[in-house]
Amino acid sequence: MSYQQGLSGLAAATNDLDVVGNNIANAQTVGFKQSTAVFADLYANSIATAVNNQIGIGTRLAGVQQDFSQGQVTTTGSPTNMAINGNGFFQMQNPNGSVTYSRNGQFIEDKNGFIVDAEGNEVMGFQANAQGQLQTGSVVPIQIPNASLLPPVATTEATFGINLDAAASQPTNTPFNFQDPDSYTFTTSVSTVDSLGATTKVNLYFVKSPTANTWEVFAGPAGTAPTDLGSMTFDSTGALVSSADPAGNATATPGVFSINVPNTDGAAAQNVSLNMAGLTQFGAGGNGSAQTSATTTDGFGTSQLSNFSIGDDGTITGNYSDGRTAILGQVLLANFANPNGLQNLGNNQFAETSQSGQPQIGVPGSSNLGSVQGSAVETSNVDLTNSLVDLITAQRNYQANAQTIKTQQTIDQTLINL
Repeated sequence: MSYQQGLSGLAAATNDLDVVGNNIANAQTVGFKQSTAVFADLYANSIATAVNNQIGIGTRLAGVQQDFSQGQVTTTGSPTNMAINGNGFFQMQNPNGSVTYSRNGQFIEDKNGFIVDAEGNEVMGFQANAQGQLQTGSVVPIQIPNASLLPPVATTEATFGINLDAAASQPTNTPFNFQDPDSYTFTTSVSTVDSLGATTKVNLYFVKSPTANTWEVFAGPAGTAPTDLGSMTFDSTGALVSSADPAGNATATPGVFSINVPNTDGAAAQNVSLNMAGLTQFGAGGNGSAQTSATTTDGFGTSQLSNFSIGDDGTITGNYSDGRTAILGQVLLANFANPNGLQNLGNNQFAETSQSGQPQIGVPGSSNLGSVQGSAVETSNVDLTNSLVDLITAQRNYQANAQTIKTQQTIDQTLINL
C-alpha cells in the first residue's frame, strides 16, 4: 500500500509544483490571477472494514482554484489601456465571432478603429451614434470612428460683453461710413459659422449719438456695407435700459438685435441674434476706447478628434480640436456567480461554462461590478514571496513521498532476504 500512497503523493507534489511554477511564470502577466492546487484524500471502499480502522490509500488532485482577488493598478501612457477595480471581466469578441472574457486591459486601437487586445479580440460595449448618443439596444465591438469629425453647428447667437466709454467724443465725420474711422466711435467683430462650417466675420460699429447716453449700432459682414440695427440707451448708472430699431420702435429685449448673414457656399439661410444686453457705459478715459470682456458664440466649425479618455463608468469621451466633447462609446463588464467555473483558454481569456453560470452584463460601477480606470492596467496578483515558500514546501513534500517509497522498498528487501 505504501507504494500507492507514495506514488500518489509524488503525483500530488508534482501537480503542486506545476501550479506554483505557473504562478511564478506569470508574475508579470497583466491581469493574471494566481491559482492554488486543491487536494483530496483517497480511501478504499470496504463494507466489512470498521470506520475506525480505515487507512487511506493516498491523495489526488481535486481541482485548481484561481484567486480572483484584485491586482495592483498601475498607470500607463496609452489611452486605450484599461484596468478593472473590483469585480468583473471585459467582454471580448474573437475574430471567429465567439465571446470570451478577460481581465487583461492591454488594449490598442487597430487600423479600423476597433479597441482590441494583442490577439485581435475586440472589446464589447455600447456604440454611440454620430450625435453622441449611446445605442444601448445592442452590445457590439466598440469602434473609435476613423472619420473623426464633429459636424459644424451654425451660429444662432453671439453674446457681447463690452463697456462703451461714457466720456468718448462724438465722431467728427457724419454720416456714418464703415470705411471712414472718423465716422464711428468704436468697432469690434465676431466670427459666425454657417451650417456647412464656413466662417463669416461680422463687424459691429458703435457711434456715439448727440443724444445723451445714446449709441447707434451698425453690423454686417466684413467688406460690405453694414446694416443699421438701431440705437441703445443707458441710464445715469451706466446700465443699458432700452434699445430701438431704426424706425424708433423699442426692441423686445433691450440690447438684443438680429442680423441676416448671407451665405455663398450653399449653406442654409442664417439669422444671428446679437445679444448686447450686457453692455455698460462707464468712463474709460474719453479716448473712444472700449473694454471688451467677452464675446461668445454658439456656433462651431468642423472639428477634428484630438484624443479620448475613458471614465470610471466605461464611457469613452472624445475631445475635439475646438474644445467640444462627444461620447464615442461605453465599455461594459461581465460578472459570474462562480468565476472559478470559467474555462481558462490561455492568452488571458476565459470562456463561460455551465459551472460559471451565465454572464451578468452591466455598466462599470453598477450592481456588483467594479469600475474602469483608463490609461492603466491591472498587474498580476501573484505574491512572489509566498510562491517561493510554496515552491520549497512542494519540493519537501516530493522528497518525503519519495522517502515513503524508499522505506517500503527496504522493508520488502528485508522480507525477501528472510
